[in-house]
Amino acid sequence: MDTLQLLGEGFLGALSLANLMWVVVGCLLGTAVGVLPGLGSSMAVALLLPVTFTLEPTAAFIMFAGVYFGGLFGDSTMGILMNTPGQASAIASTFEGHRMALDGRAAKALATAAIGAFIGGFIASIVVVFAAPVLAEFSAKFGPAEFFALAVFAFAATSTVVTDDMVKGLASLFIGLGIAVIGVDGVSGAARFTMDSPHLFDGVSLVTVTVAILALGEVVYVGCLDRHSSGGRLIRPRGRPWLTRAEFREATPAWLRGTAIGLPFGVVPAGGSEIPTFLAFGLEKRLDSRRRDPQFGKGAIRGLAAPEAAGNSTTGMAMGALLALGLPISATAAIMLAAFRQYGLQPGPLLFERAPDLVWALLASFFIAMVVLLILNLPFAMLWAKLLLIPRPFLYAGITLFCAMGIYASSGSTFDLLLLLGVGLVGFLMRAVGVPLAPLIIGMVLGPLAETSLRDAAMSANGDFSVLVSSPIALVLYGVLVLVLVFSLVNRLRERRAVTKAGEEVPVAATV
Repeated sequence: MDTLQLLGEGFLGALSLANLMWVVVGCLLGTAVGVLPGLGSSMAVALLLPVTFTLEPTAAFIMFAGVYFGGLFGDSTMGILMNTPGQASAIASTFEGHRMALDGRAAKALATAAIGAFIGGFIASIVVVFAAPVLAEFSAKFGPAEFFALAVFAFAATSTVVTDDMVKGLASLFIGLGIAVIGVDGVSGAARFTMDSPHLFDGVSLVTVTVAILALGEVVYVGCLDRHSSGGRLIRPRGRPWLTRAEFREATPAWLRGTAIGLPFGVVPAGGSEIPTFLAFGLEKRLDSRRRDPQFGKGAIRGLAAPEAAGNSTTGMAMGALLALGLPISATAAIMLAAFRQYGLQPGPLLFERAPDLVWALLASFFIAMVVLLILNLPFAMLWAKLLLIPRPFLYAGITLFCAMGIYASSGSTFDLLLLLGVGLVGFLMRAVGVPLAPLIIGMVLGPLAETSLRDAAMSANGDFSVLVSSPIALVLYGVLVLVLVFSLVNRLRERRAVTKAGEEVPVAATV
């Protein structure tokens, strides 16, 4: 009952005129950024980070949450209408979604995606409301050894499990950790990797790095390689954007199964929504193969419904993990964690005690955001698609200008502008050679936590590092990490064997 009372108070705060406006603004920005090619919610949050410091914290995080959820809606619109997903989390939705569009059912495909995202996000929000306080109480049992184990879990999972190349994932992680240790050590007072420059004594701003890596690096990459230009034809939706009773009955089980698959991935640092969306799609495809009249490959509505619900349920639970544990499962969540720290807030059990108004207003805003996004996307998806008509030079020139203005406004230092350019070029090179960016961001965000936890644990045990594995919670985290790594390794070996077997069968077939 206390939870429902606190949620009710949160709704009173979230439904104030100012906060309601920021919910709508966040949803609008997130959907717009998701529709545009090559952009995503992580870039939008990174760009907004420097300019939201003047906002009250509750308003800022309500807007960030709207951007986070809205980005997934926009990505799906792009994938369905042009077969070009805005982010990796929307790839699974394009397989059957675009076939539905080619079959003249684009409006119904957009409605299926919007309703699925609403169901997944809404159910996840309900789970978060009741689970987040429990997780926060559980995290109160965490000491330095447990927080170090949690950081190691996040490092290993995001850099090895969800990347195609483990070496590149680890390289990205160590770049982020290297940037995180630049500056004067808070305990010893020694300058580390500052090159005797007073500008680096306070370290490298996370805001500068995120904007440079996620926004400016993308601009340079598109300008040089133009990978995101697509010759695909924009399919115009026809018909009514809602489903018949038969189609709704067909999609409902897939929505629920996708939601169930996505929920646990919201608390596992496995890269975000990519894995659960593919798992949901694969499950529906296996179930479809048992039917008398398989529909996959012809525009199966369940092949679109399940991934959409899975992606949004993962995102909803990710917000709960961020608030209760301080654990980011994706680049966007990592940037939001950095935003909490910029406001002097630390997610976890203390956040629920010290800033309950913010926490419960933010949780209430999740429900409001789902409704707002459904209203924005169900009837107006084609209007969002017209954003693709913006000339590419104008779009990316505006992003570049916004990057520079945001960094200079937050720091007032020309050195940070030079740093923005330098790190942006690093981001471009990482994209060009296929090095993932999420491990860098998470390494930089959680690096200080891991260092501080390691030092505190060792000092409390008089230099005995066995304290890191003496806690039951830490041992469980390490055990789960080992299982995740073994599972990932087995899957990759199976994929390689399948590719090798397919390659051996091709010459045989050719000779026949």
